[in-house]
Amino acid sequence: MFRIGIISDTHGLLRPEVEQCFRGTAHIIHAGDIGAEHVMEGLRRIAPVTAIRGNVDVGDWARFYPETTTVHLAGRAFYVLHDISELKSRPAPADVEAVISGHSHRASLRTTDGITYLNPGSAGPRRFKLPITLATIDIDEHGEFRVNVRTLDECSR
Repeated sequence: MFRIGIISDTHGLLRPEVEQCFRGTAHIIHAGDIGAEHVMEGLRRIAPVTAIRGNVDVGDWARFYPETTTVHLAGRAFYVLHDISELKSRPAPADVEAVISGHSHRASLRTTDGITYLNPGSAGPRRFKLPITLATIDIDEHGEFRVNVRTLDECSR
């Protein structure tokens, strides 16, 4: 089993529960609004990280992160962008199985035309009274994947 941790909208806060939630992950994807480089340093202590820049990611540290990327993990292709509404101007490549986004702070998961659309929600400072969430994707030996969106509270149970 290959596990990917999916996180977004940390806004400069890497909560200690994230390490517990991402225990056993082989790779982490951050879908933007990182907020500060120390968040990336903390995530890299857990697993290798692919990250993109969100609308709050400004300054010298952020220029190294692309606005979108496609990452290939365990034989699957994941397109990462911060705001899902940008798919109109930045369409996903034809070979992706999943589109990962953030921005709204609301976790969501849907599948349309065989493509999984995942927003892990926000793992940073609480906004709009929404829960603090992230996600994992487990890819089995047959290449099938299962998405699990969880609150950080669920990780400590």
